[in-house]
Amino acid sequence: MAGTSLIGIQQNIILETIRGTDLGEWKVLILDGGSRKLVDGVVGEDDILGLNVTNIEQIEERRPVNKEMDAVYLLSPLPHILDCLMADLERRRYRRTFLVWTSLLPLELQSRLDRSAMAKQQIVHASVLNVDYYPRESHLITLRDPWSFPTLFHPACNHLVRQHMEDLAQKIVSLCVSLGEYPTIRYYSPRKPSHEAAILCSHLARFVQKQLDQYAKYNTDFPPVSPRPRGLLLIADRSLDLFAPLLHEFTYQAMVHDLLPLTEGDKVYYNPAASQVGNNEKGKDQEIGEKDSIWVKFRHLHMKDLLDELVKDFNAFKAQNPQFADSENQATINSIKDMLAGLPKFQQGKEAYSLHLSMTQDAMNVFQERRLADIASVEQTLATGLDEDYKKPKNLADQVIRLLDDDAVELSDRLRLIVQYLLYRDGLLSTDIQKLLAHARLPAQDSEVIYNLELLGASVNRTLKDSRPAANHQFGKREAQAPPSNESGLSRFEPALKVILEEHCRGALDETIFPYTKPHLDAAEGLLGQEHVSQASLRSAKPTWARTRPSNTEPRQRIMVFMAGGATYSESRACYEVSQALNKDVYLATSHMLTPSLYLRQVGDLSVDRRRLDLPADRPKPRAPDHLFEKEMPPPPPPAASYKPPVESMRQMRINDGNAHQKPINGTHQDQSSQSQTASSAGGKLMKDRDKEGEKKKKKHNFFSSSKR
Repeated sequence: MAGTSLIGIQQNIILETIRGTDLGEWKVLILDGGSRKLVDGVVGEDDILGLNVTNIEQIEERRPVNKEMDAVYLLSPLPHILDCLMADLERRRYRRTFLVWTSLLPLELQSRLDRSAMAKQQIVHASVLNVDYYPRESHLITLRDPWSFPTLFHPACNHLVRQHMEDLAQKIVSLCVSLGEYPTIRYYSPRKPSHEAAILCSHLARFVQKQLDQYAKYNTDFPPVSPRPRGLLLIADRSLDLFAPLLHEFTYQAMVHDLLPLTEGDKVYYNPAASQVGNNEKGKDQEIGEKDSIWVKFRHLHMKDLLDELVKDFNAFKAQNPQFADSENQATINSIKDMLAGLPKFQQGKEAYSLHLSMTQDAMNVFQERRLADIASVEQTLATGLDEDYKKPKNLADQVIRLLDDDAVELSDRLRLIVQYLLYRDGLLSTDIQKLLAHARLPAQDSEVIYNLELLGASVNRTLKDSRPAANHQFGKREAQAPPSNESGLSRFEPALKVILEEHCRGALDETIFPYTKPHLDAAEGLLGQEHVSQASLRSAKPTWARTRPSNTEPRQRIMVFMAGGATYSESRACYEVSQALNKDVYLATSHMLTPSLYLRQVGDLSVDRRRLDLPADRPKPRAPDHLFEKEMPPPPPPAASYKPPVESMRQMRINDGNAHQKPINGTHQDQSSQSQTASSAGGKLMKDRDKEGEKKKKKHNFFSSSKR
């Protein structure tokens, strides 16, 4: 899509920082485990080695001392990483040190570094990059922190929330700094809060505002001058939309993440052979990401259109490579040359199309086997409050129960249906919940998922005297209208985030639900250029809502959304669609991406013992490896270039015991032994003659007689 890619921005920041350290000099790049993941996500090793870098090393591992080489340290601001750095400085492992932190070093760690005499002597330059985030797509950023959800919502983690929000705020500020944006900030404030975490967004927004203001205070060149309209930061949390993580979404990306066995880690892989029942072939994991142009082009397309578009695109690909088409004509040298030249690209394209055709077919097979068309029809009605004709639904309870009783419906889909029905009704009688669970024949522990929804603001239990109507959704509900001819009946629901973004762009977003952190200043900050922002006081002007649809030639306003507690692929799609439709650059940032199965598991874990969660805060603090503090062994002394004893000759010598016929040891020939004995006899005779001459001289000089007086 059009707009500035966060992947490209972060890549450029890292490469320019390495390039700018001591131009023309060869150097070593030192990373730690965390910064290596960050760098590997956006920068290729060849790109780094092309910047006069001889080697890329990891600070926790054993490394040779290289006192003739400069070192660029790109490190995470963590206590044990600082310990590793101090050990290197104490050993004077490199000639000079260029120190770069991925984000701001905590004050106590900075003080320790400032007090070090070794650091003052060896560190030539120190800087902070503000790149402590992971661009997953051009406009999708994660923090790779799935533990953020229990930290924010688990009742036993209350004392961890403040520090966690401080950390989140710093990462959000890093994102703003990378984009060169000093945005106005709005945050989600529920209209009728009923849960303890309802104030989460308010506190997080104020932490971000405070850190942004501090950064602008100490960095006078921030924000950079730009004709672009001032950006907006929207802060929300998972309680904003409880339906989005539960519905079956039938756009390509969301569907395969929901239904197929993808391997998700730092990167996403799919093995087509793994999904085929009875297939014993191991197959190969194939990466799905931004480098895959087919994935980028079709990931937000609805599955009903995807197969046709894939086939059409593949035919166009074959037409662009006619040298590989079957032909009865005899191959010529020139045609063979053309084939060989295009072979790598053609092979890559062929594998990519094969992968996506397999994924599409596998997803559609699951769609048929699990009766997802029937399930999704009911889900759309529950989520929108309207049936397929955009009218008030009837007999919804009967439809839900029929699906719960159907053996073809999987247990996980039954649980999702029950939760959505409860959200639609804004709570149920306790006896009704138990009846639904009995129909679904779910394990007892699945009831925890239902009751834990209260921690996210859902109403779970009703009383007999409670006359509340079904939930009136704040966002995502459409007015009754004729269904568009090109719209699928299984995709009528839109995530709340899309409605919020559209309302903001129209200037109609309710300030009581999304207030500003600085209401008297920020309300007028809609569309003026960022060059008007000052640190002392922000400009005040009347909003010009008539310009909410700027032309394509005008700089695009940037809208950054942070979703605390995880975001869904349907919300990611919504951000891309708003960007395209309203000529904005919308970036979605979140702690981690949610699939329905992960979301249900994390909600269920909100009632388990905290010790079972394996939170990073509860693990032993990482330590610098001991080998970094080991004293270097002194080099071994050089070998003496002195006399070499005749070991072999001595071994062959024997004392004459009168046995003239004794055989030599080790197969020594007899003539060699005789020569040795002859030489020995001659040497003895010569020594006797010298002794006699010496005695004669001593007698001549009266050495042996007393002198006469």
